[in-house]
Amino acid sequence: MIELAAAFAVAGAASNAVGTAFQRKAASASTRGGLRLLLELARRPAWVIGVAGVAGAALFQSLALLNGPLALVQPLFILELPFALLVAAPLMHHRLSRPGWWGVAGVVGGLGLVLAAAAPHGATHQASMGRWLPALVLCLGSMAAALLLARRNTPAARRAAILAGASAVGNALTAALLKSATGTFADQGFTAFLRSWQTYGFALTGVAAVLFLENSLQAGPLSAAQPALTIGDATVSLALGITLFDERIRTGWWLLPEVLGGLLIVMGVLVLSQAERFIAQPAQESREPCRGTVEDPQRN
Repeated sequence: MIELAAAFAVAGAASNAVGTAFQRKAASASTRGGLRLLLELARRPAWVIGVAGVAGAALFQSLALLNGPLALVQPLFILELPFALLVAAPLMHHRLSRPGWWGVAGVVGGLGLVLAAAAPHGATHQASMGRWLPALVLCLGSMAAALLLARRNTPAARRAAILAGASAVGNALTAALLKSATGTFADQGFTAFLRSWQTYGFALTGVAAVLFLENSLQAGPLSAAQPALTIGDATVSLALGITLFDERIRTGWWLLPEVLGGLLIVMGVLVLSQAERFIAQPAQESREPCRGTVEDPQRN
């Protein structure tokens, strides 16, 4: 079951990355806004592929959470970042340069080391209300506090990081609620799924997480938002998995490779969050200005 959950989680990360890349490609070719933009995008195959990718990611995430612990599934979604760059670069007719590849290697290698050392296990699908209440208060309270801290006069980078952190908490809480709701669906059927408060909870927190993310990206640079978003989601998911669903990870001397892997992930995310610096033009395109400078004296 653990292997199946990991496979679904990786598929979900890849599907979301493909969806995001194709949506951005479709949107970048339009100058319209609002409803007119949506109507125009709906006629573009790239945008349709993008929507299908995001929908597929949600399905894969549900299947992953149904088959494995939250502490395993959500960290694997960190792979969405390198997947997105690897898909977007050729899609936008660019290539990833050497520092970008080092960032990808850091994220993938660090994540593999962390999960191999931690070996998350022991998941259940449900938690008592006595466990849910403190988790909801802490998560929703931290998201509300982010609104107060991220004021307009806050420096752009700090504001982006605060809002991205709130989005990360929202993503982790959404995943925890989704895990409980899908467990109800698997055990008791669709009617019980519709009666479960977690079903409506993950829908609301999911929307809130998206709104926080959009405001974060609008407030400041991606290099400030991405680390808080990526690392925050994995960290809060680990805490929720342990406190809500009795998930466990290995401790003792295993903490050493776990910390080392975590540092590699952080370094890789920091590099990839500045991806624009590491996406290079194809060699053929970069040589074209040189030909122009040689021909100019002949024209004179």
